[in-house]
Amino acid sequence: MTLSRRRVIQGAAAFGSLWAMGCATPGASGAGATSTQGQGEQASAPAAPLRILILGGTAFLGPALVEFARGRGHTVTLFNRGKTNPGLFPDVEKLTGDRDPNKGEGLKALQGRTWDVVVDTSGYVPRVVRASAELLAPHVQHYTFVSSISVYKEMSKQNLDETAAVATVDDPATEEVMKHYGALKALCEQAAEAAMPGRVLNVRPGLIVGPDDSSDRFTYWPVRVARGGEVLAPGDGLDPVQFIDARDLAAWIILSVERKTTGIFNATGPRQDQLMRDFLETAKTALGSDARFTWVDSEFLTKHKVEAWSDLPSWMPRTSEEGGVCKVSIAKALAAGLTFRPVADTLRDTLAWFRTLPPERQAKLRAGISAEREREVLAAWHQSRGNATAG
Repeated sequence: MTLSRRRVIQGAAAFGSLWAMGCATPGASGAGATSTQGQGEQASAPAAPLRILILGGTAFLGPALVEFARGRGHTVTLFNRGKTNPGLFPDVEKLTGDRDPNKGEGLKALQGRTWDVVVDTSGYVPRVVRASAELLAPHVQHYTFVSSISVYKEMSKQNLDETAAVATVDDPATEEVMKHYGALKALCEQAAEAAMPGRVLNVRPGLIVGPDDSSDRFTYWPVRVARGGEVLAPGDGLDPVQFIDARDLAAWIILSVERKTTGIFNATGPRQDQLMRDFLETAKTALGSDARFTWVDSEFLTKHKVEAWSDLPSWMPRTSEEGGVCKVSIAKALAAGLTFRPVADTLRDTLAWFRTLPPERQAKLRAGISAEREREVLAAWHQSRGNATAG
């Protein structure tokens, strides 16, 4: 199975995310975040409370950042258009405007203001990131830009570290985000660093998961495994899987801000290598399911038009053009204190959150193969192997 970068990006967009790596997708924040076992709880108190400006802040990763920062005693201000979850955090200062200085009131609400730290969760176009970074540069000490591991040029390679070449685009002024997502994110990183040399933390997350992720790009699996029965499992079980709970990513970002960490870091997990078979068995155990996994090879899935990442979320064949997307090096972030809650906790918390959603929303997952289509593919697989019934 081979997948072009553009097909993967389009697949991610189809189920609610600009790109499955490093995006803050819309969600009804706050519900279901039942686990408190992550990093940072045992960290010593910060030397002094910080004034933190978050560009975005009301969807998925944003609320996790707000909650962790406030729990550490910091003061938070949010800057966004006021359209997503406007009633969230009623006691937090909110400034309304647009990241694009050419739209509406633009960045006017930020003028003349001073913060210690900026965390940029919503930058996709270099021109837009440059505008906010240059405006804020004289008035802040530190700028964190949430980027993506999709910046890398050769995603077919595994174990890419922060020194690997990034994607480029012939026209750096292009703003076709869906077509040039990785290259534009790389240019956004460079724009922030140019505005604040030596003061920028560029975080490259992998797949961000957990409660409030409305894309269902990870949620499909705990929901499907909990339902039990025969489950279509992709490949041979030996493909690597990487993701990070939004709450763990948020905690590490805030702790890194407190330490004034700068530079580029891949930020995904878990700590130890995880294979698809390990992930699904963990889900089965954590959720008390009777699921039976039928592993179907990628060639058969391709023949039957079952797509990695969209029909079978979180999975990418290790031999595909994007085979490195689920196995990048996180050694540098681990050395800088990145830690993780147990995968089982993320699975349970995600399922618990999903079950708080309205019945009509639960009835239609935004990612993953439908139950009917899954049965069809499994039946075809068993027929091709001469099995009369599912095994």
